[in-house]
Amino acid sequence: MRKLTRQEILRREVRREWWGVDAPLDLNENVRMAGDCVAEILRRVGLTEGMEEGHLRAIWKDVVGEFVAKCSEPVSLKRGCLTIRVTQPAMRFHLEQMRGSLLHQIKKSAANEKIQSLRFAVG
Repeated sequence: MRKLTRQEILRREVRREWWGVDAPLDLNENVRMAGDCVAEILRRVGLTEGMEEGHLRAIWKDVVGEFVAKCSEPVSLKRGCLTIRVTQPAMRFHLEQMRGSLLHQIKKSAANEKIQSLRFAVG
């Protein structure tokens, strides 16, 4: 904590006399963003599984490549099963053939042990 100058001390004394109380030192000291509070609550009760979907969408293109990413996207993660929506049955067949390696790469890239299986849905 730094030492106050004579001018700062005089200002505080004038404010104290004028307002009748000391000015608060830091108005933002105990202020938290609502999003931070909600994220902390969800983490504590173990409901963050769905929150990882955004992160999975972000890494999907890196895992499967640009062409496959244009034809597919992760849509949900529930009870360890990652659902991937694909645009055509042929793409679904292609991804089904790569299921094992895709699952391994997604787990590695996402650093997520919650993902236990992949499901492909045409839509």
